[in-house]
Amino acid sequence: MRNTGRGSAALLMLVVSTAIEGLNRMIKKLLNTKHVCPWWLCFTFDNPIRKIIHDPVKILSPYVHKGDMAIDIGPGMGYFTIPLAELVGPSGRITAIDIQQKMLSALMARAQKKGVSDRIKTHLANPDSIGFYEKSDFILAFWMAHEVPDQRRFLSEIRNLMKPDGLFFLVEPLIHVSKNNFARAIETAKELGLVIKESPKIRMSQSALFTCGKNGRQKSRV
Repeated sequence: MRNTGRGSAALLMLVVSTAIEGLNRMIKKLLNTKHVCPWWLCFTFDNPIRKIIHDPVKILSPYVHKGDMAIDIGPGMGYFTIPLAELVGPSGRITAIDIQQKMLSALMARAQKKGVSDRIKTHLANPDSIGFYEKSDFILAFWMAHEVPDQRRFLSEIRNLMKPDGLFFLVEPLIHVSKNNFARAIETAKELGLVIKESPKIRMSQSALFTCGKNGRQKSRV
């Protein structure tokens, strides 16, 4: 029964996500914008059904340690940011980076309710550059890199934000990012000096976990 329930939830999430993506494309066309999901649409991705498909703790806990400095790029309203803050604990810090101030404000309001706002800071980027320079142990870009117009510049900035033993977790949706496009992003990352450590299995997604070299951080906790 549990597997049947999860299968039904996965199907429902696929239908909802496809519908949302169609709506998002229509909105972008009406607003004459190409890349950015409107801040008020992101609440549709933060719902109980999604947690069955994408459990943040299960996805992130193998790679995030207590006391880590982590970055969540394109965080929406904090679906992964808040669990990251819980995983790094009081001694860790999370930076949520977005190009929409309303998105960041909504995220901080939710973090306040969860009691982790003191571990999170926000950074307002611009559409052409992240514009953030503090090195981090872990960087997450979940279902957002395809919205960036200049992939090479974006990945180059990510590379420069990584500590020598840092990790970069790139996750893209299967729904509307083709395997060829994802492969091109992987090749660009490799050209910039990133090395694939593993490709974790995440539902409805394609992913790559990168290090800066062969001696990246180990998956297991110590």
